[in-house]
Amino acid sequence: MPIPPYVAALRTRIGTDLLWLPGVTAVVLDDDGGQILLGRRADSGEWALLSGILDPGEEPAVGIVREVREETGVDVVVEALAAVTVTERLRYPNGDESQYLDLCFVCRPVDAESAQRAHAADDESLEVAWFAVDEIPDVFAATSAVRLDRTLDFMLAPARGPWFGRAQNG
Repeated sequence: MPIPPYVAALRTRIGTDLLWLPGVTAVVLDDDGGQILLGRRADSGEWALLSGILDPGEEPAVGIVREVREETGVDVVVEALAAVTVTERLRYPNGDESQYLDLCFVCRPVDAESAQRAHAADDESLEVAWFAVDEIPDVFAATSAVRLDRTLDFMLAPARGPWFGRAQNG
């Protein structure tokens, strides 16, 4: 993923020091909820949920719709906020450190035609594919596995509301 211009500008001032960023993740499900859209990451080769960094001033739901379209060519609608989490501190190969406040959304394609257009639309993913929710690939990013579990729990009992962390939900 190319570094967003505002992050690059910050990096010229702070170097590789920790940068706290707002992130968004999409659990994109087909109409019946039996299939999930995943991307195989170019940086790790792992399959993962679709995610990205919000632009300054960007609304989270707008940002995740943009990210899914940029990465897969699929237009989605946001149905619900499923989880709000803080990621582990990450160190990238270039030494940059980041940590994210991640908002995870349940999304669905706007229509069947859009769902069929799924493809690796940028250089972040090697490929993009639909998988049965109960047949996730073995090489699945650990952070995506946690987010997916929390989202599926939310979908089973939406009245409980989104997952907000250990202090709130146990």
